[in-house]
Amino acid sequence: MLYLGEKITVFDGGFGSELERRGIFCQTPEDLNIENAEAVKSIHRAYSCADVATANTFGLNPIKYRGKYSLREVALRAVENARVSKKPVLFDVGPTGAMLEPVGKLGFEEAYEAFKTVAEISRDIADGYILETFSDIYELKAAILAFKENSTLPVFATATFDASGRTLTGSTPEIVANTVSGLGADALGVNCSLGPKELLPIVKRLLDATSLPVIVQPNRGLPEIENGRTVYRLGAEEFEYYIGKMVEMGVSAVGGCCGTTPEFIERIAKFSGQSVKKREHIAAAAVNSANRLCVIDGVKICGERLNPTGKKALKEALINGDLDYLADEAIKQQEAGADILDINAGLPQIDEKALMPKIIKRVQEYCDLPLQIDSSNAEAIEAAARVCNGIPLINSVNGDDEVMARIFPIAKKYGAVVLGLAMDKNGVPETAEKRVEIAKRIIKRAAEFGIPKHRIIIDTLVVTASAEQRLVKETLSALEAVSRLGVKTALGVSNVSFGLLNRPLLNRTFLTMALERGLNMPIMNPLDGEMTGAVKAFALLSGLDENAEDYIETYKDFSPSAAQTLKKEKGERTADTLFDCVKAGLKNRAGQFAEEELKIREPLEVVNEVLIKALDEVGRLYEQGKLFLPQLISSAEAAKAAFKVVSEKLGSRAEPKGKVVLATVRGDVHDIGKNIVKVVIESYGWKTIDLGKDVSTEEVVKAVAENDPDAVGLSALMTTTVPSMEATIKALREAGCRAKIFVGGAVLNPETAARIGADYYTKDALEMAKKLDEVRGKN
Repeated sequence: MLYLGEKITVFDGGFGSELERRGIFCQTPEDLNIENAEAVKSIHRAYSCADVATANTFGLNPIKYRGKYSLREVALRAVENARVSKKPVLFDVGPTGAMLEPVGKLGFEEAYEAFKTVAEISRDIADGYILETFSDIYELKAAILAFKENSTLPVFATATFDASGRTLTGSTPEIVANTVSGLGADALGVNCSLGPKELLPIVKRLLDATSLPVIVQPNRGLPEIENGRTVYRLGAEEFEYYIGKMVEMGVSAVGGCCGTTPEFIERIAKFSGQSVKKREHIAAAAVNSANRLCVIDGVKICGERLNPTGKKALKEALINGDLDYLADEAIKQQEAGADILDINAGLPQIDEKALMPKIIKRVQEYCDLPLQIDSSNAEAIEAAARVCNGIPLINSVNGDDEVMARIFPIAKKYGAVVLGLAMDKNGVPETAEKRVEIAKRIIKRAAEFGIPKHRIIIDTLVVTASAEQRLVKETLSALEAVSRLGVKTALGVSNVSFGLLNRPLLNRTFLTMALERGLNMPIMNPLDGEMTGAVKAFALLSGLDENAEDYIETYKDFSPSAAQTLKKEKGERTADTLFDCVKAGLKNRAGQFAEEELKIREPLEVVNEVLIKALDEVGRLYEQGKLFLPQLISSAEAAKAAFKVVSEKLGSRAEPKGKVVLATVRGDVHDIGKNIVKVVIESYGWKTIDLGKDVSTEEVVKAVAENDPDAVGLSALMTTTVPSMEATIKALREAGCRAKIFVGGAVLNPETAARIGADYYTKDALEMAKKLDEVRGKN
């Protein structure tokens, strides 16, 4: 089997773009493995200077593939064709072409099953897998699990990033590295995305974030359209120069993506067999969501308010299945400064295994903090860890061998950081020394399961001062000793004050004492401003908050009166208005809030002064990189739900701003961008006529003639389908189309858009919504 090791491995180059360059076109490129096998083999022969061959199977999955043959038949022929290179063959696996929930409609389990099918048809014929061009780590997680669980072949996983350094759904290189490394992939990296020069900073961040081998396969820069053909300007010599820079940085494998030709791979083949540069990677206790990485160093706050212990309203919500209540609580804790959220559904009257995954999905739909899965039920822990978008923290194990044997395999499989309790089946030891002994036992046993020390946090256990006052000091002494073992520490701080008066005072004082002894992760109520303030102040005074930046940002608008107001409001809902509801993306409650707004405002006022302003605020945060695509879509859906209620009051006045025909052009089955545009512009009041994907020129012209829209939106993701977009625009002009034509997609830019005859290029859905409003204002 193929593994990346101490020597540089050279991958091959672009396949789809090479087919186009040779004048070979096919709506389903995978079918060429059967219908024009000699053309496919000729490309593999041309790339024989590479160390591995990549099969022509990028779109071969049950969701995306729309060809004439069975998946197994195409897989067999594709690998057979690739074997002519006489090199090990990687089975090429691309995304499904559909967005996962909550951004899209594809379920995590459905994505897993699709990739499982690919594993089953290919595991006995290929030498490994290369998962390429993934823009959503949730889908990438489903794919890695599917191949790891259903095949013994090595799995290499690469993502695609935009110029901002994030994936489409907002993941940074560090988040991708932490997720992919944790899930047990054999190598990770970046492909497609940008040109080699532009990828240099992303490559450096990946190298710094993982100890795994790193693969880089850049595009040949951004393409242009010239005389109806895709043209790349970057030369092979310049490509080779930047690949050399990456080799010097420490990458383990190099190759090319869109636009690269055999000449490019021949130029970089000289790196094959060179020693991979040694690099140092300092491992850390890190958990992440799709958009946030939390490295547990210094002090990080774990919000405790999604644990039903002592919380009547939360218990009722869990029993009644009111997951929106939990989403509200999650949003509140995030806004109050929590770094991680504890999720606990441990009530005897509920099926924890069934409920935990639902809670995880609902909370991560509205809140982008990393999650701590808090349960004593191993089945519930695994069910939750599986659907968690990112790398979770598991709370907890203890020093009992049976407990560790149940939980550690789950933590290993899903890359989780583990919180270990300094107790065993005999209970909580009275002395600090015995708690430290248990901590050492947990660390040793974890290593036997392949869980390194940096992924262990130890809780030395807080006892209540009302019952065991003398043991409070033992907890702190154990905390200090454990922190010297090279692991991070945690405490459920508020446990110290059970049964005593003025609990906040005791909690705050104990927290400060514990921080001084080395506490890294207090599990506490982040809505308690004085507790959170104690953490901020400690970070400043101890030098953890360099230049007091976090402290100043937190308290820049502080005043005593504001602090008192906050204290009074503690425990109230975050989304108190329709504006807040849309901003938070609470689409299930938007209609209810719209009804309340309509009691005090006229319908048009609700639209103009609340909905549009809320969307504009979300758009501002999105453009600033403070919100990401999932949050943008949730807010758009919430606005749509509210607008539906308001429109019933408007009656005949509830006319849309105008009509927009949307289509992904002929030959392109990637309609993710178009679907996002549909949701967002509808939330701004536009009616859409969605023609779908792989739409012929004739269908677009007919739909425009029948609907007389104000605008037409065309999308293309593949370089090979830009000429189809150009032909569609030309046909619309010839048919007398009066509508403004908008184009978008990863392979386009303003210059290309102008060259193919479009009126406007928009980089994303939000920009199109704003541009539509501008155009409407001019007419």
